Amino acid sequence: MSLYDNIQETAAFITEGIKNKPVVGIVLGSGLGGLVEKVEVEAEIAYKDIPHFPISTVKGHAGKLIFGNMGGKRVVMMAGRFHYYEGYTMQEVTFPIRVMKALGAETLIVSNAAGCMNVNYKVGDILLIQDHINLFPEHPLRGANDERLGVRFQDMSEPYDPQLIAIAESIAKKQDLALRKGVYVGLQGPTFETRAEYHMLHVIGGDVVGMSTVPEVIVARHSGMKVFAASVITDMGIRDELNTISHEEVLAAANAAAPKLAALVAEMVAAM
Repeated sequence: MSLYDNIQETAAFITEGIKNKPVVGIVLGSGLGGLVEKVEVEAEIAYKDIPHFPISTVKGHAGKLIFGNMGGKRVVMMAGRFHYYEGYTMQEVTFPIRVMKALGAETLIVSNAAGCMNVNYKVGDILLIQDHINLFPEHPLRGANDERLGVRFQDMSEPYDPQLIAIAESIAKKQDLALRKGVYVGLQGPTFETRAEYHMLHVIGGDVVGMSTVPEVIVARHSGMKVFAASVITDMGIRDELNTISHEEVLAAANAAAPKLAALVAEMVAAM
């Protein structure tokens, strides 16, 4: 079967288990599960039960699709995303985004935990991603293109929707929430960057760095979806010599900032 056929089969299976089709898709990153509390849950489907879905192997990721209402909008949330470093192909990593589109989602909201190269920012800050630099060794659109899924050569000059960014900034002012804006660099992982790599990434224009998001955003744009993405800064790449980074520390920093990001996204969805 083709990718298109697999997407349709998966979407048909999911549709049988939900009452309403979603209009917004949300990808929850490391430690950012607090947004679930803002949703009136209608249904949950484990990845292991969904045809053609990979299964998440990362600590801190639940591994299920959550359907419900948030701010008067029908949403589908990925509790647990897939990463290229886990050994999946780019097609597998981005398959859920294709399915979200097939289910009816026209907007994608992505969150992640990220390391920071900008010394003006600090751990716990929330950064709105304005642009990205793709340094993954593989591309999610590589291979034969199916015109039913998108164009052969996708324009990526403005991957993150300016109107959604403006909505987020407006809501943040009302919530008295300070936001940062900047450029996200996507790398393969799973190792955290060396000090020299952090410096290099800052020199080429990056403010934060992570191991996800870019593939999903590329496929979302290829699918015709509007995209909003935010990073929680969980560690400083430009750091003291003896300050190392652990996954546990990243989760702790993400969890501390999660309520702020969850409140922001909930209000954004309501305002769309």
